[in-house]
Amino acid sequence: MEGMNFGSNVIKEATSPMPKRRGGSGIEDDISVLSMMSPPAPAPVMPKFCVVLGAQWGDEGKGKLVDILAQYSSVCARFNGGANAGHTLVVDGKKYAFHLLPCGIINRTCKNVIGNGVVCHVPTLMKELEALKEFDPNALHRVFISTRAHVLIDTHQIIDGILELEKGSMSIGTTKRGIGPAYSSKAVRNGLRFGDLLHFDEFEKSLRELVSWSQRRFGEPRERDTEEQKKLRQALREYNTKAIFENGVSNLEEELERYRKYSQQLRAQVVDTVTFVHEEISRGNNVLVEGANAAMLDIDFGTYPFVTSSSTTIGGVCTGLGVPPKFIDNVIGVVKAFTTRVGAGPFPTELQNELQSLDDEVVMYNGPPQTVERKGHQDGSYSVEAKTKVKVGLLLQEIGREYGTTTGRRRRTGWLDVPLVKYSSLVNGFDSINITKLDCLTGLSRLRICISYRSSDMTEVRLPRGYFPSHLKDLEKVVPEYETLEGWTEDISACTRWEQLPINARRYCLRVQQLVGVPVSWVGVGPDRSAMFQVPPGADLR
Repeated sequence: MEGMNFGSNVIKEATSPMPKRRGGSGIEDDISVLSMMSPPAPAPVMPKFCVVLGAQWGDEGKGKLVDILAQYSSVCARFNGGANAGHTLVVDGKKYAFHLLPCGIINRTCKNVIGNGVVCHVPTLMKELEALKEFDPNALHRVFISTRAHVLIDTHQIIDGILELEKGSMSIGTTKRGIGPAYSSKAVRNGLRFGDLLHFDEFEKSLRELVSWSQRRFGEPRERDTEEQKKLRQALREYNTKAIFENGVSNLEEELERYRKYSQQLRAQVVDTVTFVHEEISRGNNVLVEGANAAMLDIDFGTYPFVTSSSTTIGGVCTGLGVPPKFIDNVIGVVKAFTTRVGAGPFPTELQNELQSLDDEVVMYNGPPQTVERKGHQDGSYSVEAKTKVKVGLLLQEIGREYGTTTGRRRRTGWLDVPLVKYSSLVNGFDSINITKLDCLTGLSRLRICISYRSSDMTEVRLPRGYFPSHLKDLEKVVPEYETLEGWTEDISACTRWEQLPINARRYCLRVQQLVGVPVSWVGVGPDRSAMFQVPPGADLR
């Protein structure tokens, strides 16, 4: 790859922390119609044990690749996180949003595993299964939950809200779905596991003890409480979670009855997933593993403390499913064509924030006209036409529909950050990468890629390749060094093969491949399942 010629459109630039872009994934229903008119893609060559992981701050579009690969897999497994994760899949024009279910649930022949590393809110899981009844009435029978997976209850969500409010301006922007408190219960060893549901008398005893423990520590009002905190503490004291959550309960006895019902519904689906997965492997069946969140949200390797509470990287696969490293024979990193993140924390290549209040970078837009409806937005719908100047970060948010599946929050946007992706690749050992949402860059007259970091204390020296600051203060001092490439004007949302991409779109992908040092194996050009195609080995500009 080092000798690859990218032509004269690569313009190296001086250090400048300026970023901006624009993007779009087209209209979902329109893309679905196009996909049904296109010939089916050839089946991918599937490794026996394949892992798909997010390489940035999440929301890279992992679910789509997992959904494609799950069509050829016997098992699809989740190993970490909880309902703080969110995958939105568009299949034949219909949208499915999952927070707990593995994406393999869309394949009616695929078995789906929720591993021991997951913390699972059962009412949310059952709600997702209910939404699938029209698609597959027997979906529940294809879901297998580890006896060792921890049960996340409403108490954890209430505590999450209380703790987040206590931090005030220092809030880390959690989803308030109870993930951190559930993992805390696991660590202090007063948590509930799915195996307890199979011994309901023990489950009832443990649930009462956990609720009592939580009430003693978080239920009483504090002098500096906000009104919202007072409301949360009261709901915890009375265990009236209906006052906080739409699907809550009025008291602890009602909660116990709800879980008694769940224990009966799920009894056959709660299994020893370690044995289950190993038996599938021994039979020679394909196992696909999907990560929740992404590398930069990892509790150890992410931008701490603006991280999630679980291991989101390759090591979490082993501890979250009970499989040894030698069984993992392929790891794919999913990389969005630009960078986004939800919530607070340093963001070196940021162009636009959640409030859309940054100056942003302005470039000429030369692509097809696009309009996006924005319900409730003070400025109404967002439109863009050829030969107009656009704010790149704003365009990426609106055309790219950069809103969190789980939180609904607008995502912060910025240029692609190669040092971040390179660091993620070092930690995870990517065999290849999947570039998603390439279509969102269509029409931008110029594209920037952050190719390296420099420190503001000494800008004449590049930081080492693969290095990513572990401390926020050091990350805040990072000055991105950008490289500029020419954009393309053609609509690429209907492309189904590498050769159909405009030459500048291929140049962009190949430059990313060269900079990261990992081959690009898949490219996504829209939200529909069919808007993703494999890149042939050794692909070039011909």
